Amino acid sequence: MLLTITTKRYPATDLGYLLHKHPAKVQTVELTAGSAHIFYPEATDHSCTAALLLDIDPVRLVRGNGNGHDFALEQYVNDRPYVASSFMSAAISQAYATAMNGRCKDKPHLVDEAIPFEIGLSVLPVKGGEPLLRQFFEPLGYEVNVQAHLLDEQYPAWGQSRYFNVTLRHTLPLKTILKQLYILVPVCDNDKHYFVGGHEIEKLMEKGEGWLDAHPAKELITRRYLRNIAPLAKQALELIMKDEVLPVEEKPAKDKVKLHDLRLLTVRDILQELNVSTVADMGCGEGKLLRLLMEKSQFKKILGMDVSYRALEIALDKVKLDRLPEMQRNRIQLIQGSLTYRDKRLEGFDAGVLVEVIEHLDESRLQALEKVVFEYARPAHVIITTVNAEYNVMYEKLTAGSFRHGDHRFEWTRAQFETWANGVAAQFGYIVSFRPLGEIDETLGGPSQLALFKRSL
Repeated sequence: MLLTITTKRYPATDLGYLLHKHPAKVQTVELTAGSAHIFYPEATDHSCTAALLLDIDPVRLVRGNGNGHDFALEQYVNDRPYVASSFMSAAISQAYATAMNGRCKDKPHLVDEAIPFEIGLSVLPVKGGEPLLRQFFEPLGYEVNVQAHLLDEQYPAWGQSRYFNVTLRHTLPLKTILKQLYILVPVCDNDKHYFVGGHEIEKLMEKGEGWLDAHPAKELITRRYLRNIAPLAKQALELIMKDEVLPVEEKPAKDKVKLHDLRLLTVRDILQELNVSTVADMGCGEGKLLRLLMEKSQFKKILGMDVSYRALEIALDKVKLDRLPEMQRNRIQLIQGSLTYRDKRLEGFDAGVLVEVIEHLDESRLQALEKVVFEYARPAHVIITTVNAEYNVMYEKLTAGSFRHGDHRFEWTRAQFETWANGVAAQFGYIVSFRPLGEIDETLGGPSQLALFKRSL
């Protein structure tokens, strides 16, 4: 299998700096089932090509294959040594790790520069054929040229195979192209050579950051990347789709805060203004708010709770709990739990926070959440944010009657949210106030809305 990367941007030999691979040398990287050889067929100031040749050893392939097989002899009779598959992704991640991570010691300005590249892939298996191949790459802006292969040249009537030689052209930073190839090569193949577990979600989130969440085929890409394992795909999609895309006419500048980050920053600022010292994030997800709170010494005790164990694993990694000094580590606790059942671990906090949580529950279950939060846990302050359904008309890609997130059970208008919150406040002895979040439209309000409850009894 061969992957070539070509540029004609002057001086083209800058490609060697980006890849951390000298054009005058042939280098070899050992893999679990073979070797990856890196060399330059061409290296001039006007045109430079880096080639990654993957040489799979069939014997090592059999010995290292722990996957199940569709038929008895699959580990001996297969196409793996001859096609670009998840082995190619592994080769990219190992041979070009520095480039993919966006590091270039000698010419750091090249890392973020959009450079015209031509990518050659041979032979790429695509389960779904050329239309699916284009569905994956063209929305990202690639010019896609495809050469299909017959099943058997001696019997053309048998038709086309699922194997293609593919040429991709785009002007992007090299690190972005490598990350997209890392994800999309095994997605095209719809298979992987290794066990797929929860750690693959982290890889998907890391390599897909900045492009996957806006891809029209993100759900299909996610499912295929995770080998169609439904629980993993669901968890990944919840994380990918958590941040809504702002309306086209309201797209932020590069230095403008994303809507979800704005929610979290606003909540943190309110907690600081309230001068609370203990906070329970009752739906912490991957721990973004926890990290913001950890930065402020005011918060002496921080609890993060989520129903998703996988989200908590990511949060644990993101807050780097195991690397913190003992005094800092004692400030934070992560627990798994549900807001529809009483949990004494939530009791005794100055403030409770639910950022974009309530809309993920069926409305019929909100009554249980109300008792858990406002009657049993009963913090002095509660902050709740939720989307503003009136603002949905500002989202160009959102059809009438649909929700911003596939897991939302409802989305309320401002009047509906205020009616609910006022009822909760009256029932449990709180005073509540409201404010919009995000870019405010005079008629529609903000894209999100916030309610601040203060215990009065």
